[in-house]
Parts: sequence; structure tokens; C-alpha cells
Amino acid sequence: METPAGRVARISSVLGPGDHLGACLARWGIGRMSYMVPAGLYALGNPAAADPILVTANYKMSYDSVRQALVGRNCWLLVLETYGINVWCAAGKGTFGTGELVNRITSSRLANIVSHRRVILPILGAPGVSAHEVARRSGFSVSYAAIRANDLPEYLDKGLTTTPAMQSLNFNFYDRLVLIPVELVLALKSIAVAGGGLFVSFAVTSGLGAGLTAFLGWLGACLAGIVVGPLLLPWLPGRSFAVKGAVAGLVWSVLFFLLVGGQAWGAGPTIAAFLALPAVSAFHTLNFTGCSPYTSRSGVKKEMRMAIPAMGGAVVVSLLVLLVGRFL
Repeated sequence: METPAGRVARISSVLGPGDHLGACLARWGIGRMSYMVPAGLYALGNPAAADPILVTANYKMSYDSVRQALVGRNCWLLVLETYGINVWCAAGKGTFGTGELVNRITSSRLANIVSHRRVILPILGAPGVSAHEVARRSGFSVSYAAIRANDLPEYLDKGLTTTPAMQSLNFNFYDRLVLIPVELVLALKSIAVAGGGLFVSFAVTSGLGAGLTAFLGWLGACLAGIVVGPLLLPWLPGRSFAVKGAVAGLVWSVLFFLLVGGQAWGAGPTIAAFLALPAVSAFHTLNFTGCSPYTSRSGVKKEMRMAIPAMGGAVVVSLLVLLVGRFL
């Protein structure tokens, strides 16, 4: 559409099959790091000079969430260059930040397009943006709307008023479930390499059946940490993610022991399995801290300092037990 500052691309709030397919692929980590839209100013519907300006990241799932939530509305959408990173992570990295917001306001010539001087940001973008600095450098004030894009219609209808519910961040079963596919894909290479190494080692020393058993035990421990641990996060005991993952791995160890007839293993392999498998699960669940709103940076660093040596020690001891049992 034509504006006093030139032509602005008009976009729709209706997502097409390609948008849904792209989101599905991104959820599985396929093309995730290049799933973005060009930064700049967009016209949603047929906005006028008095209509609101909403700010988001150029990660396409963030961009799509905002426009999809604003069906039938006329708004300006200012997309910041975050290099395909979502709002929350980009705010932490600094790309969804004061400098980028000011530069995008200036380069889009917003002052020539709208009659007001206010931009509306998602709450999760607040860590990266200094509102008073934006106002000083651009003349535009900053309002923080809501955490979820779905709350934007209510926020706009209530005269840009944020309710307590809009500030509440949930992390329910579905929120955790949709993160599992990309976690699986990211871990797939290491699972395959380590699992293949285990299979070959046990198959050469103890036979094909032992190799297959070792691989299944390893695979189950990985899945317990990547899938079961995150999904059951609120119900597993302890506050530490590593402890929660270890509990999930311990349950898998017991089930695995019973399923494959571990009673015939002997003391060495049994001790090794019950040390290594929970440690593997604990490692993968600890890795899930980067997806969770439960944790802080300092808390994660503290947990890593305590948990990683413990997990590594458990794996080393399990290997020593196996070697001692093999050669003595």
C-alpha cells in the first residue's frame, strides 16, 4: 500500500498451507535456522495513520503468531532483524534490542506514516529493550502488551491495558510437547554415533544379541531424557532438571532390566547399566533448561557445575565396572 514514506507490503492474517507446512518442518528442526521473513514495516489489513504499531521478531513463527492473532484488524507490524530467532531468545542475545528497534523505526520512516508515537512490544522482549532510551532516540514511547500473541485482541480492545493474565507465563503439557521434535532432531546425530559405537563394541566382545541390547538400553535412556523427562517435568521429584532426568532414566533402567531378562547379566553389567542409563537421561533433560521458563542463567550454570561431573563420573565408573568384569 502507498504511504507518505513510500510503499509498504500488505500482509494477511490468514495463514496458508505453506505457512503451516513451514511451521511443522521448523518444529522438527528442518530449515529452522533460515525460517525467517525480511525485517521491515508491514501493513496488516488496511491500516491508517492512527492504527497501532506492533513489534515482533523476524522468526517466521513469531511473525505468523502475531498476524494470525489479529484477524480482521488493521495494524502496522514492525519486524525487527533477529536473524531468525524468536523474541525471547533474541532479547537475551541482544538482537531484539534497543538499537535494532530504534534503527527500524528510523529506516521505516514511521514518524511520517503514523500520527501517534507509540510502539507495542511483547513482554518477553523487555529484557533487550530500554524503553526510555528508545523514547529519547526515536521519539516513540514503548508499551509492553502481553506474553502471548493470542492476547493482543483483548489488549487492543481494552485501550492498551495489560491484565495480570496477560503477564502470566504458562508451560503446560502441550507447550512442552511441541518442543520435543526439535530436541529429538538436534540430538539424533549424537544418539546415532554413540549408539552405533556401543552396538559395535558389545557385538564384537559379547555377540550380536548383546550389541542390540546395549543399543536399545542407550536409545531408551536418551528418549527418557528427551521425551519423558520434559513431558513429566512438574511431576518428577526434585527441582533440578538433572535429578528429574535421572529419575526418568532410573525408571527406564528398571523396565529395561526386567524386559530383557537382566537377572542373567551378573553384578558388573547390572551395576554399569544402573549407573550409566540414568546419567544419560539426566544429561538430556538438563539440556531442556534452554527451552523452559522455569530456569535462570545463574541457576543453570550452578546446576551444570554440580550435575555434569556427577553424570560424567557415573558413566566412567560404569565403564570401569564393565572392564574389570571383562578382564578379571
